[in-house]
Amino acid sequence: MAKLYYYYGAMGSSKSANALMAHYNYTERGQKALLAKTNIDTRDGAYVIRSRIGLQKECVLLSDVCAMKDDDILAYDAVIVDEIQFATKEQIDFLARIVDDLEVPVLCYGLRSDFQLNLFEGSQRLLAIADVIKEIKTVCWCGKKATCNARYNKDGIVRTGSQVMLGANDEYVALCRKHFLEGKLRRE
Repeated sequence: MAKLYYYYGAMGSSKSANALMAHYNYTERGQKALLAKTNIDTRDGAYVIRSRIGLQKECVLLSDVCAMKDDDILAYDAVIVDEIQFATKEQIDFLARIVDDLEVPVLCYGLRSDFQLNLFEGSQRLLAIADVIKEIKTVCWCGKKATCNARYNKDGIVRTGSQVMLGANDEYVALCRKHFLEGKLRRE
């Protein structure tokens, strides 16, 4: 029975690497997995998923998946989507329909919350309707589990601004809740 999977984690928890490994596992077993990412993520090019450890693969955009006909989707054994936090509620509902009506599993990878600890639209919808929800863990500089995505600049943690600002290790760091609230980016 197909399921809608939501794998979430803080920045740097290897979500993209896990998505790419899942795609590889399907391919290695002679199955076809459709690899996609949301349209907003253009850091590495519109049609590339790249992990911080250097893994990368060409992909399609989630908007293209949502425009596909059922027969085209049925050509795949699974759908894998990265940066799912940027998806709309309607796109998440479309992915759920792929699972429920076409019986094709959908694996979604992304952040749960933003730099202000607010849920993203895609994450919120997945937390409400996903069949399986699993955390991909990473650690704060102190060794505790990191659950917060801190946006920072030369002056320290940034607490205001647009919810979406694409960046990587030069603008975001995963912290435990305590150090996020204290504003401590590193051991002093």
